[in-house]
This record gives sequence, C-alpha cells and structure tokens, in this order.
Amino acid sequence: MMSPPRLEMLGVRKRFGATIALDGVDFAVDPGSVHALVGENGAGKSTLMKILAGALKPDEGQLRLDGESFAPMNPLAGRRAGVAMIYQELSLCPHLSVEENILLGMEPTVAGWLKRGEIRARARDALQQLGHADISPKARAGTLSIAKQQLVEIGRAVAVGCRVLVLDEPTSSLTQADTQRLFQLVATLKNRGHAIVYISHFLEEVKQVADKLTVLRDGRSVGTRDVAGASISEIIGLMVGRQMEDLYPRSPRQPGEAILELDALAGKSKPRNASLQLRRGEVLGIAGLMGAGRTELLRTIFGLDAVRSGRVRVGTFIGNHSPTRRLREGVGMLSEDRKGEGLALNLSIADNMTMSNLAPLGPPGLVAPRRQDAAARKWIAPLAIKCRSPRQPIGQLSGGNQQKVAIARLLHHDVDVLLLDEPTRGIDVGSKAQIYRLIDELACAGKAVLMVSSYLPELLGTCDRVAVMCRGVLGPARDVEQLDAQQIMMEATGN
Repeated sequence: MMSPPRLEMLGVRKRFGATIALDGVDFAVDPGSVHALVGENGAGKSTLMKILAGALKPDEGQLRLDGESFAPMNPLAGRRAGVAMIYQELSLCPHLSVEENILLGMEPTVAGWLKRGEIRARARDALQQLGHADISPKARAGTLSIAKQQLVEIGRAVAVGCRVLVLDEPTSSLTQADTQRLFQLVATLKNRGHAIVYISHFLEEVKQVADKLTVLRDGRSVGTRDVAGASISEIIGLMVGRQMEDLYPRSPRQPGEAILELDALAGKSKPRNASLQLRRGEVLGIAGLMGAGRTELLRTIFGLDAVRSGRVRVGTFIGNHSPTRRLREGVGMLSEDRKGEGLALNLSIADNMTMSNLAPLGPPGLVAPRRQDAAARKWIAPLAIKCRSPRQPIGQLSGGNQQKVAIARLLHHDVDVLLLDEPTRGIDVGSKAQIYRLIDELACAGKAVLMVSSYLPELLGTCDRVAVMCRGVLGPARDVEQLDAQQIMMEATGN
C-alpha cells in the first residue's frame, strides 16, 4: 500500500473581498522530494503558503500532513506540527544569539526558567546536522552573513523537527558559491526524508534542484510536471498562459554619441577604479559577484555616494553632483532595494510615479490631483501595471508591478540615462519579459541604459556590451557576441 503524500492541499479557496486569490488549488508534496511552486507575482503562491503556515485560514479546502487533517490556528501551531517557512525576507531577531533564534518560541523550560544548556545543545545539534558546526551558537545573529543567517533559519526548522520545509526565493540575496552550498544542503535534507517546497523565479534553479513542479496562474493550479521532462519554455508558457518564444527582445539599435563617461572613477570604498563610455541607444551591462562594487558604482555616478577621485561627465556636465542635480542633467537611478530605497510603500501609485517631478502637475507649491492621476495613467497602460487606480497604495501591488512603477518614475522624469540596479530581482517571468521589452524600446528611442544584474542570461540577452567588475575594478566593456557566461564568471572571480 502506497504511503500518502507528506503534504496535501485539496480544493483550497481564498477570497479577499472581490479578489479571488485562490480558486480550488490542489498541491501535494511527497516525503524525500523537492517540489517547486512557480508562477507570476499575484498567481497565489504567497497566499497558498500563508495558509499552509497558519498565517491565513482558507475559505474552503482541506490540508493534510501524512494523511491526517491539518488546520493550524496560527504560525506557531504550524511550526509545532512540523511546517517550517523560510521567507525571502529573513525573520531572525538580529540582537539575539544564534541559539536563542533557533529555539525562539519553542524554548525548553522548567518551572518557568529557561534550560540554557539544553537550548545550546539543541542548537548545536541542528547546526551539526546542517554541516555547519562552524557557526557559534553564542554568536549574535545580526553579525552573520546573509547566507549564514539563512542557515540559522533552516536550523530552527531542523531543531523543532520539521516535516515540510518551504524555501521562498532562497537564493535572491546569495552569492553563486553560497547558492551552490544551499543546493547541497537541500539535497541532504531531501535524502533525510524532508518534504521541501521550493519557490523561485529562477527557472534554471528549479531545473537544477527540484523533482517536480506545480504552476499557479490566476489562483489556479494549471499543471504539475516532472522537472526532468519539462522545458523552460513549456514552464513559462504555463505561467503566463502563452508561449514566450523570445524572452529577450533585441530590436536593431543605433548607438550614438557618448552621453555618460567615467574616467578612473573611485568612491569612498568602492569602486576603486572605473572607466567607461555609455552611448545613446545602447544597453551596457555590469556583471560581477556580490560585493564587487557594482551597486556602489551606480550610487557614485548618481551622487548618492561620495567621489574620492576621477571624473564623471554627463552630456556637457562635468563634475560630481547630488542626486537632485543628476536628475536635472537627465540621469535617473532604479535602486536594487525596492522597498527600502526605491518606493514609498505607504503612498499611492500616482505619488510614487510623480514625486521626483511635480512641476508639470500644478502651480508652484501645489499638485492638482487630476493632473497627477493623468500623468500616472500615461504609464499604467503601456507598462501593463495591474492596479485598481492611480490612487491605490503601492504597497498593495505585486513586486513586479511595484518595479514597473519605479521605472515609470524615471520615464515621467524623461531622463536620458537610466541606471538600473537589478531591475528584475524578485519578480516573475512575465513581468521580466515586459521589463526586457521596455529596456529594448528605451534603447531604440535613443535612451542610454547602464544595467547591473547578477543574472548572466539577462545581461547576455538584453545588453549590447558587458563590462565585468572584480574587487571594485571595472574591466573594459565588450560586445556580448564576444562573451559567454563562463568567461564572465572567470573574470568576476579574478581568474
């Protein structure tokens, strides 16, 4: 007799007012397997996982763990039942120690007193099971690298005996080396019988790490496949409801005059030395490992970070200026930190889209709401931003739609040079395709795009030239036809 799946979710429905978030979703994961859950932003993945964790209650449907009914009242109840969630935004308490984080909410006590010795022993055992006895249980969590903080979260799951482990975009902030170590850890947990749900927008990762995948679209499960037999184009087709033959559009481009020039530019710490010419009508990519100085390069160009030496020329303007001056000179920047720096999540779409250029929206010192809404609607339709109205709080939008609003702000300002830092991080394939198409259209219209990305297929697919940064030093920009992913990684690692 076959054993039941470790996790079953049957006919799950969830509605928020008039919005149907989940419409009869079926999802199952076997013990000792990795099952990927993929779909566009807004497809229902987060809602489904929140129901699994106990953060939300379904309107209809059943949940089962190892064949038994499962209805967690809250996340702590879900955790005690063996469901562990590792979110993209890590949920550690940075001021607490590693051992305190691992047993947080599940501490062993006697007569109301914490059993410190047992807490340390269980934390050390969890870290040893993960092959990371090098992490000190006494270390303050906030002092660890992102990769090690993630291991502490997984250690928390192991310590309480998780049966289902959910990894939500686990590699979005990891280096390539840390990503490979995470994949090895996932394989180890799988071999020990854990059921693992793997959520990622990187389909190449899904192909590498998962056994099966389920695609959600518009709140419905539209297909479950063995990963080995599913092509990336087939997966994308299920996600967006149509085949996407050309993910990276490249229209004929005519590079013109150099509009941005860097001459031996050096920042306070990084970049150490960067020289380049960016021309109108081209997309120039910056590759490199995390910490190489790519973000610092864009921030220094835009005036957010101080210039230590070297020269920046924008059009006819030479010198180091503030972000306000750079915007006046026609330079706009899209931050990689969408929530922390790129958007004001408590404000509306219209506010976020127009805040850097309010002059056309009314008399000096005033903003006419109708003009502001009209300015926002000018970009909502062309960028396919899914929203109720320009007055909707931007925090209610999916990540992909938030990113489009951030780009629309640069278009509203009508900048000539766009500095894009990880423009598609954390968004779905459909939104990525729309942003790639927009970048192509901007280049064809004579705009100049300088783009930082950790995703090499994206750089090779969208850019005309790519320069590699290693330890703060920017190499020469070369045509993409002369480069491949292996060569870029060799240069990024200093080989």
